[in-house]
Amino acid sequence: MDVKSICELIEEVAPLSLQESYDNAGLLVGDSQMEIKSILVTIDITEEVIDEAIGKNCNLIVSHHPLIFSGLKRLTGQNEVQRCVAKAIKHDVAIYAAHTNLDNVLEGVSGKMAEKIGLKNIQILQPKQNALLKLVTYVPQLYSYGIRQAIFEAGAGQIGNYDSCSFNAEGTGTFRANEKARPFVGSIDELHSEPEVRIEVILPEYLKYKVLEAMLKVHPYEEPAYDLIPVQNTWNQVGAGVVGELEEAEDELTFLTRIKAIFRNPTIKHTDFLGKKIKRVALCGGSGSSFLNDALKAKADVYISGDFKYHEFFDAEKRILIADIGHFESEQFTKEIFFEIITKKMPTFAVQISDSKTNPINYL
Repeated sequence: MDVKSICELIEEVAPLSLQESYDNAGLLVGDSQMEIKSILVTIDITEEVIDEAIGKNCNLIVSHHPLIFSGLKRLTGQNEVQRCVAKAIKHDVAIYAAHTNLDNVLEGVSGKMAEKIGLKNIQILQPKQNALLKLVTYVPQLYSYGIRQAIFEAGAGQIGNYDSCSFNAEGTGTFRANEKARPFVGSIDELHSEPEVRIEVILPEYLKYKVLEAMLKVHPYEEPAYDLIPVQNTWNQVGAGVVGELEEAEDELTFLTRIKAIFRNPTIKHTDFLGKKIKRVALCGGSGSSFLNDALKAKADVYISGDFKYHEFFDAEKRILIADIGHFESEQFTKEIFFEIITKKMPTFAVQISDSKTNPINYL
């Protein structure tokens, strides 16, 4: 098994194209063709983590936070990032990160938090906008089924909990082949009319090339006609944070006490109790203060995230309970996500969860 194969496994769940523009997810250090002995999964990469990987004979580290975020201009060991990169290269340790791309999928960081809390009916809190395309193509009637199946298998035509979604309209296509053409139907220099089906499907932009390749591979025409049209629909299956419901409502103190135990918090910062039951819960792993309004729109009783600033707590205005459980604490179970993704496809492969403490914050 090589590094590239592991990257592809993770990106099946969290495609790199879903990362935010400021991010730096993907393979950061190492040769994608290198054979893997063992994998170490972690939240952050520190010198201790690099040493742990070397000591455990792991030559691939999969991390949530990218080691290289704003770029490297030199490699002289003047800071921890440089030292980590240098040591990884010296010991043939590859480094891969899945960051905001893993934040932006239901199976990702916030989804894992929701699973730990026991939420049901989970939905994306802030869905992605302008991330979908509509593919329109025209095919002879007898070939329409095969074309649809090919593009469905490539990932097109999924809307919410439904797959194989398409619109089909019958019509007549016309064309005339010149002397350089090799027409599938019709004759050279003769105007031809062909009964065709117009097929329309929705697809994520990141699947564009895969879907087109699948379509063109089975399309009978020498020059298939197709359009790719950006659509402004909301993509409800991808985006930041999640919102869901508890099986049974809980009072605020009981709920936060349970959250403190689940996430092993030494302390939780929160706004005033509102004296009502907690039933609908919104949350976002990491720094999620900017999604407070989305939690309010979702009619959540509580919003759980990390890195709220002092003045941002005032924004609750007694409309919602804010619970800041800390950045690291909210993302700590990401290691389990990596472990599950890899071992689901390769149950016997050596994947180890890092024992190193990487949270830079301590509590007195």
